Amino acid sequence: MPSPQQARAQASAITSGKSAPETEAAPSSQIRTLFDRPRLSPGQRRIAQYLIEHITEAAFLSITDLAERVGVSQPSVTRFAAAVGFSGYPALREKLQSIALGTLAGGPAAPEENQSNELQAAVDAEIENLENLRRDFADPGQVIDTGRKLSESTPLTILGLRISVSLAEYFAYAARRVHPDVRLVTRGGSVAYDALLQSREAGGTWVLAFSMPRHAQETLNAVQVARRAGLKVALITDLALGPVADEADVTFATGTGSRLVFDSYAAPGVIAAALLQAMTDADPERTQARLEEYEQVSDQHQFFLRD
Repeated sequence: MPSPQQARAQASAITSGKSAPETEAAPSSQIRTLFDRPRLSPGQRRIAQYLIEHITEAAFLSITDLAERVGVSQPSVTRFAAAVGFSGYPALREKLQSIALGTLAGGPAAPEENQSNELQAAVDAEIENLENLRRDFADPGQVIDTGRKLSESTPLTILGLRISVSLAEYFAYAARRVHPDVRLVTRGGSVAYDALLQSREAGGTWVLAFSMPRHAQETLNAVQVARRAGLKVALITDLALGPVADEADVTFATGTGSRLVFDSYAAPGVIAAALLQAMTDADPERTQARLEEYEQVSDQHQFFLRD
């Protein structure tokens, strides 16, 4: 997956009618680049996948036929065309036809890395995300400092709504092993507001929020409530810019895997684990005592299967 800067550059090139010469990339690479956008909905990604897999045929279909082949409505196809930067389906089809004709005419052969199937391409995109994250971790100071602040916040609130619930649950589950009071918020609206206000009244100082695409309005609302209540917000998300990031005190932005119908979260998961590591290092005596106590309880009640 391209970096946020690369994605914005691609979007600018598409919407301005400019694109790299087709001779510079294989047809399969051109069409992947055209649709490689994390803001596409799952339904729109189904359309993109169909076009990638059937480019030489699909590029010449009417909007009615394409909608029927994919199993979506005609308005969905129109919205998809707009989402990838075209004025409508006719303009998108014209672009697809130019790529398809290049394929039929024996266009440039795809390099070896472009011969991968969709699942391999998804793994390649996640590897790129992790490589970018590794470069970001060359200076771990922000992670270490934020982990210390999260460790000191009692209670510590973890917020994750809609698609972000799984990441929030993972973090909260692990954080409870080393922190005495972790509160998980996975429902929005007034339920989230109550939990955030109670956390602040109980002495909490920080919230760790997860906001993955597609970003929920209720996540933004909850973060704004937290800020008004006097809580600091650390955010794990996919973009450093945007309304949720604008409300956060600290933002950790990294790419998500968007090559499949639903996102994958390898790099955000590593950031979460890194913050957990920083929390354990912030108070090693408390960490050791809590981990030993937990091991005793788990052995006593046989929480886990024995090897």
